[in-house]
Amino acid sequence: MSPAAPSARTKLLDAALHLVRAKGYAATTVDELCAEAGVTKGAFFHHFRSKDELAIAAARHFSEMAQGLFTTAPYHAPEDPLERLLGYVDFRDALLGGELADYTCLLGTLAQETYDSHPPIRAAVERELAVHIEGLLPDIRAAKKRYAPRAAWTPESLGYFIQSVLQGAFIFAKARQGPEVAHEALSHLRSYLLLLFPRTTPRARARKTKETP
Repeated sequence: MSPAAPSARTKLLDAALHLVRAKGYAATTVDELCAEAGVTKGAFFHHFRSKDELAIAAARHFSEMAQGLFTTAPYHAPEDPLERLLGYVDFRDALLGGELADYTCLLGTLAQETYDSHPPIRAAVERELAVHIEGLLPDIRAAKKRYAPRAAWTPESLGYFIQSVLQGAFIFAKARQGPEVAHEALSHLRSYLLLLFPRTTPRARARKTKETP
């Protein structure tokens, strides 16, 4: 049996994911969303009272799609929580391909445009970003417990830092019109995590250095 065709609502949400990432929220019109989705304006207003309401639903739609992708990703396989965390960074790096609108973040785009002018959209973005950070916390907590139990920083602060690097990388990818700068940013993030979670003690590292010819 062939899969059911997506509903008009889903088509509009998918259209928002593409157009807002490609053009920005303010520059995307209801007419363009309908044309991209292949639905009538009547269908749009049957499902959404306004473009703002669509944006809030699109933030949730994007987050659910991302969570589905990350939940089944291979980086969860290693036993070592630090390897899982590094694998997450590598997985994000591998996603940096295709058109800019395909790999940049809808949530970050909406936040930059609407943080002051559209409080309900900003609040929706904050909720969905928090969901993604929450998904990283079990591995961060486990890695901290194993490799940096006395560190003063909190797992939550590192979760926000990781997402800050990602969002900044997306901004520079847009400014530079390519993913190279984002690849470099994630490479630095990976190196930072290795420094943050030393897998040997300072004494062991010093002994190993002394023994190296």
